[in-house]
Amino acid sequence: MAFAAFGKATSSDTNSSSKPEPGFSFGPTRSVTNSSSQPEPGFSFGPTRSVTNSSSQPETDLLVAATSSGTKSAHKPQKVTKTHFSPLDFSLLLPNQWRNMDWSEEVKETLMESVRSFKPASESVTEARILLIGPVGAGKSSFISSVQSVFSGRVINRAMVGSSSSTSFTKKLRSFNIRGAGEKADEPTALVLCDVMGVGEGESTGLTLHDALSVIKGHAPEGHQFSPEQPIGADTVGYMRKPSTKDQVHCVAFVVDGSKVGSYAKSFGTTFQQLREHISNLGVHQVALLTHVDQVCKATGSDITQVYKSQTIQQAMVKAGALLGMATSYIVPVKNYCSELDLDENTDILLLKAVDHILQYVNLYFQDNSD
Repeated sequence: MAFAAFGKATSSDTNSSSKPEPGFSFGPTRSVTNSSSQPEPGFSFGPTRSVTNSSSQPETDLLVAATSSGTKSAHKPQKVTKTHFSPLDFSLLLPNQWRNMDWSEEVKETLMESVRSFKPASESVTEARILLIGPVGAGKSSFISSVQSVFSGRVINRAMVGSSSSTSFTKKLRSFNIRGAGEKADEPTALVLCDVMGVGEGESTGLTLHDALSVIKGHAPEGHQFSPEQPIGADTVGYMRKPSTKDQVHCVAFVVDGSKVGSYAKSFGTTFQQLREHISNLGVHQVALLTHVDQVCKATGSDITQVYKSQTIQQAMVKAGALLGMATSYIVPVKNYCSELDLDENTDILLLKAVDHILQYVNLYFQDNSD
C-alpha cells in the first residue's frame, strides 16, 4: 500500500568581483586565495584547485564547478547558473545524537543475526506478520524491498513499486517472507511483511477501515484484490471465517513520508487515528516508520549517519506523531533504496534498526496473548 542542482561557474579561474565568496562546495572544489579583509567562511569537500579572488566584499551565491578553460573570453561572456545553498541545514545539526545509534559493521551483523534468529514466542505461530499501512507513495513497498535487499546482499525490488503519489500501485494483499536466515540466501526468516493498498484521502480512494481491520483479524485471503465498492466479507472468495493466531497480523507499522508529513490533508489524521483506535482494541501494537528522511534534511541526504543529529528530522517526527496520535518513541526514521544500485552499510543499519524496533512490539503481542 503505497505513497540537485548545482550551478556552473564561468570558465575563468579569476574572480574580480568586489565580494569574497562564502558558501558550501560539494564535489571537486577549488582552494581560494582571497585578498579581502575578512576570512572566507564555507566548507570544502574534496580535491581543490587554486583560484585567485581579489574581491573585498562577500559574494552571495555559490559557484561550484568550473569549465576546463582557464581564461574568460571578453567577446563571449559565459552564462553563469548560480545555486543558492542555505547553511541552515548544517546549522540545524546538533553536536550530539538525540537518540543513541552506533554505526559499524559489527552493529549491522548483530542486527542481522537478531532478525535471522527471531522466533515468535508462541507454540502455534512460526512467523510474525507485520502489516504496513500508510498513504499512497509513502514507501511501504519500497521498505519491504529494501529490507529484503539487506539480506540478499544486493539491491532488489521484490515488492513491486510504483512511481505515482496519487494512485496506489499495490492493489492486492501480498505477504513477503524475508529470506536470508541461514547460509543459503533463500532460507526464510520468521519475518513476514504484508503489503496492502494505500490509504487515500477518503474511503472511496484507497484502503477502507473495514478492509484494513479484516486483514488484521486474518479474514482476508492472500492475493485479495481491494475495492472500496466490494468490502471483504463472507462472500469474498477465500474468506477465512475462523482465522487462527498465525493468520492474524501481530504488529502494524504505519508508514509516513517525512517530506510530506506537514502537508498531508487533515482527513489523513482522522483516518489514522480511527485506525489506531480500532487496532488497539484488537490488542495489536503499532509503530511508525518515517520514510524519505534523506529528502527531509540535506545534511542527512549527504550522510545518513547524521539522521539523529538533525533537528529538522526530529521536528518531522513530532509532526508524524501528531498526525498519527502517537508518541515519538514509537517512530523510527528510515531511508529506503529507491534509485541506488548498490547497498550502503549505514543505510542498512537504519533499516535493520527499524525491523528490530518492530520485532520488539511483535514480542509484546505474543507476551500479551500467551496462554
